[in-house]
Amino acid sequence: MTGGLVLGGCAGEDDSSAPAPSKATTPAEQQAKEQGEKPQGGRTEVGGGERDDLVSFQIDDRSQAGFADVWVTWTIKNQSSEKSDYSWEWEAIGPDGKRLYNSTEFVTDVQPGQTATGESPTTLKTADVKINVTDFDRTKSY
Repeated sequence: MTGGLVLGGCAGEDDSSAPAPSKATTPAEQQAKEQGEKPQGGRTEVGGGERDDLVSFQIDDRSQAGFADVWVTWTIKNQSSEKSDYSWEWEAIGPDGKRLYNSTEFVTDVQPGQTATGESPTTLKTADVKINVTDFDRTKSY
Protein backbone atom coordinates (compact mmCIF):
# COMPACT_ATOMS: atom_id res chain seq x y z
CA MET A 1 0.00 0.00 0.00
CA THR A 2 1.37 3.41 -0.86
CA GLY A 3 -0.01 6.77 -0.03
CA GLY A 4 0.92 10.40 0.08
CA LEU A 5 -0.19 13.04 2.51
CA VAL A 6 0.39 16.71 1.96
CA LEU A 7 0.77 18.80 5.07
CA GLY A 8 1.34 22.43 4.20
CA GLY A 9 2.41 23.51 7.67
CA CYS A 10 5.20 25.77 8.77
CA ALA A 11 8.54 24.63 10.10
CA GLY A 12 11.63 26.41 11.35
CA GLU A 13 14.69 26.98 9.22
CA ASP A 14 16.91 23.90 8.90
CA ASP A 15 20.37 24.11 7.36
CA SER A 16 20.60 20.31 7.13
CA SER A 17 18.42 20.00 4.01
CA ALA A 18 19.72 18.27 0.92
CA PRO A 19 18.61 18.50 -2.68
CA ALA A 20 16.05 15.87 -3.67
CA PRO A 21 17.33 13.17 -6.00
CA SER A 22 16.30 13.33 -9.63
CA LYS A 23 15.96 10.44 -12.04
CA ALA A 24 19.51 11.20 -13.19
CA THR A 25 21.03 10.77 -9.70
CA THR A 26 22.79 7.45 -9.27
CA PRO A 27 22.82 5.70 -5.88
CA ALA A 28 26.59 6.21 -5.69
CA GLU A 29 26.21 9.96 -6.28
CA GLN A 30 23.42 10.21 -3.72
CA GLN A 31 25.48 8.23 -1.19
CA ALA A 32 28.36 10.65 -1.62
CA LYS A 33 25.95 13.46 -0.70
CA GLU A 34 24.41 11.64 2.24
CA GLN A 35 27.25 10.06 4.24
CA GLY A 36 26.60 8.63 7.68
CA GLU A 37 23.06 7.17 7.46
CA LYS A 38 22.90 3.80 9.26
CA PRO A 39 20.16 1.18 8.95
CA GLN A 40 17.81 0.78 11.90
CA GLY A 41 17.27 -2.46 13.79
CA GLY A 42 20.36 -4.27 12.48
CA ARG A 43 19.02 -4.75 8.94
CA THR A 44 21.39 -5.53 6.14
CA GLU A 45 21.74 -3.00 3.33
CA VAL A 46 22.18 -3.85 -0.32
CA GLY A 47 23.13 -0.30 -1.31
CA GLY A 48 24.45 2.63 0.73
CA GLY A 49 22.22 4.21 3.38
CA GLU A 50 18.47 4.41 3.81
CA ARG A 51 18.32 7.72 1.94
CA ASP A 52 19.40 5.86 -1.21
CA ASP A 53 15.94 4.24 -1.19
CA LEU A 54 14.47 7.56 -2.38
CA VAL A 55 15.31 7.00 -6.04
CA SER A 56 13.58 10.12 -7.37
CA PHE A 57 11.61 13.02 -5.96
CA GLN A 58 10.67 15.84 -8.30
CA ILE A 59 8.20 18.50 -9.35
CA ASP A 60 5.61 17.58 -12.00
CA ASP A 61 3.98 20.66 -13.54
CA ARG A 62 0.52 19.70 -14.82
CA SER A 63 -0.65 23.29 -15.22
CA GLN A 64 -2.76 24.09 -18.25
CA ALA A 65 -5.05 26.82 -19.55
CA GLY A 66 -3.67 29.29 -17.02
CA PHE A 67 -4.48 27.15 -13.97
CA ALA A 68 -1.60 26.12 -11.69
CA ASP A 69 -1.51 22.38 -11.01
CA VAL A 70 1.90 21.48 -9.55
CA TRP A 71 2.50 18.04 -8.01
CA VAL A 72 5.46 16.15 -6.55
CA THR A 73 6.21 12.63 -7.77
CA TRP A 74 8.45 10.07 -6.10
CA THR A 75 9.93 6.61 -6.44
CA ILE A 76 11.08 4.51 -3.48
CA LYS A 77 13.02 1.24 -3.82
CA ASN A 78 13.41 -0.78 -0.62
CA GLN A 79 17.06 -1.86 -0.57
CA SER A 80 16.89 -3.26 2.96
CA SER A 81 16.20 -6.85 4.00
CA GLU A 82 12.91 -6.05 5.78
CA LYS A 83 9.48 -4.67 4.90
CA SER A 84 9.74 -0.92 5.51
CA ASP A 85 7.77 2.29 6.04
CA TYR A 86 9.12 5.63 4.84
CA SER A 87 8.51 9.26 5.72
CA TRP A 88 10.32 12.35 4.53
CA GLU A 89 9.99 16.08 4.92
CA TRP A 90 10.72 18.42 2.07
CA GLU A 91 10.64 22.07 1.10
CA ALA A 92 10.32 24.02 -2.15
CA ILE A 93 12.63 27.02 -2.48
CA GLY A 94 11.93 29.79 -5.00
CA PRO A 95 14.58 31.43 -7.21
CA ASP A 96 14.91 34.24 -4.65
CA GLY A 97 15.78 31.76 -1.86
CA LYS A 98 12.39 32.05 -0.14
CA ARG A 99 10.69 28.85 1.03
CA LEU A 100 7.39 28.65 -0.83
CA TYR A 101 6.09 25.30 0.46
CA ASN A 102 6.92 22.41 2.76
CA SER A 103 5.29 19.05 3.36
CA THR A 104 5.70 15.45 4.52
CA GLU A 105 5.28 12.29 2.44
CA PHE A 106 4.52 8.79 3.73
CA VAL A 107 4.87 5.33 2.13
CA THR A 108 4.03 2.14 4.01
CA ASP A 109 4.63 -1.61 3.69
CA VAL A 110 7.29 -1.65 0.96
CA GLN A 111 8.69 -5.18 0.63
CA PRO A 112 12.47 -5.81 0.24
CA GLY A 113 13.44 -5.15 -3.38
CA GLN A 114 10.02 -3.66 -4.18
CA THR A 115 9.66 -0.28 -5.92
CA ALA A 116 6.80 2.04 -4.97
CA THR A 117 5.79 5.20 -6.82
CA GLY A 118 3.46 7.98 -5.81
CA GLU A 119 2.41 11.56 -6.23
CA SER A 120 0.94 14.36 -4.15
CA PRO A 121 -0.66 17.67 -5.12
CA THR A 122 0.80 20.94 -3.86
CA THR A 123 -0.42 24.52 -3.62
CA LEU A 124 2.63 25.79 -5.49
CA LYS A 125 1.83 28.36 -8.18
CA THR A 126 5.04 27.67 -10.12
CA ALA A 127 7.30 24.71 -10.87
CA ASP A 128 10.35 27.03 -10.86
CA VAL A 129 11.54 25.80 -7.46
CA LYS A 130 14.40 23.84 -5.95
CA ILE A 131 13.31 20.81 -3.90
CA ASN A 132 15.22 19.95 -0.71
CA VAL A 133 14.61 16.86 1.42
CA THR A 134 15.05 18.08 5.00
CA ASP A 135 14.47 14.76 6.84
CA PHE A 136 14.22 11.13 5.71
CA ASP A 137 13.34 8.08 7.80
CA ARG A 138 12.92 4.40 7.05
CA THR A 139 11.48 2.17 9.75
CA LYS A 140 10.58 -1.50 9.95
CA SER A 141 6.95 -2.30 9.02
CA TYR A 142 5.00 -4.51 11.39
